[in-house]
Amino acid sequence: MNEIALYRKYRPQSWKDVLGQEHVVNVLLGAIEAGNIAHAYLFAGSRGTGKTSVARIFAKSIGCSDNDLYEIDAASNRGIDDIRELRDGVRTLPFESPYKVYIIDEVHMLTKEAFNALLKTLEEPPKHVVFILATTELNKLPETVVSRCQTFTFKKPSHAILKDLIAKIAKKEGFSIEPASADLIAVLGDGSFRDAQGILQKVLSSSKDKKVSVDEVLEVTGAPKGELVNDFISALSEKDVAKGMGVVQKASKENIDMNVFLRLVLHKVRMILLLRFAKDMEGEIEKEFTEKDFVFLKYMSGKSGAGVSSGVLESLLNAHSAMRYVSIPELPLELVLMKLTGDKPVDNKV
Repeated sequence: MNEIALYRKYRPQSWKDVLGQEHVVNVLLGAIEAGNIAHAYLFAGSRGTGKTSVARIFAKSIGCSDNDLYEIDAASNRGIDDIRELRDGVRTLPFESPYKVYIIDEVHMLTKEAFNALLKTLEEPPKHVVFILATTELNKLPETVVSRCQTFTFKKPSHAILKDLIAKIAKKEGFSIEPASADLIAVLGDGSFRDAQGILQKVLSSSKDKKVSVDEVLEVTGAPKGELVNDFISALSEKDVAKGMGVVQKASKENIDMNVFLRLVLHKVRMILLLRFAKDMEGEIEKEFTEKDFVFLKYMSGKSGAGVSSGVLESLLNAHSAMRYVSIPELPLELVLMKLTGDKPVDNKV
């Protein structure tokens, strides 16, 4: 394989390459066509959603050449001296473009003093300067900075978009990838183009026959096997807390990332409910899973009075949200299991 990282190799180069951010692209294109270019933009969103790529495309679209494009990583250039140097630089005219564009990535990492210095420049920038600030943590930015920018929120790409992208990149790289493998990589990518492509690169690098199976993805990523996830869902359905606790304990002993485990559980529970309530989607869902997994999901969707319900899905979503706040990774999953029995003790069957 080419040594260049896939996320760099397949980084969007034009507006048509930008996926899942139509609400941002359409507004920016409209502004460019109208000649209504603002002096400061703020791109906010989780990692790997295309903020920097869109910033570069925007700069190119308004006629900014590479010589007049400046990218600054605020994580390593966060002090007041760095911003003072920037402030001095904006005063000079562009080399060969109508605009000088400054992209400041991870802008929330700037110090308080640096923000104060930047604020003055944002208030009275030269006409030839455009700032594009990018952040994964909008809440950490001073309101005085946010209020001086046009803010755009980047959404996580949908599962379908990620899966389709993974399949296309694998094909371009000369690999054959099973739909279930692309689906699993998309789940593990967790709404990040960069993360999903990083996982794909690891999988492709270890493939010996240019055919990517689900087992290969599981082996390379260390994700839990489908049977383990299915056992947990069965425990939820049967309200068998002891069985569920046993699955969580086994996953923990195998050093499986509980966040990944829960994401896979959520994905399958959602599919069970879709199979139950949106039967016209069955053919599409079947393509996303191995034959064994689909048989399981289909069976669970048809169980009379099954414990897998919208309420269970909601509890799992709450558990997923709680993952980032707990020091014991297994705790949110254990709480979901206990909640199903109304916190009543059960016989230990483990």
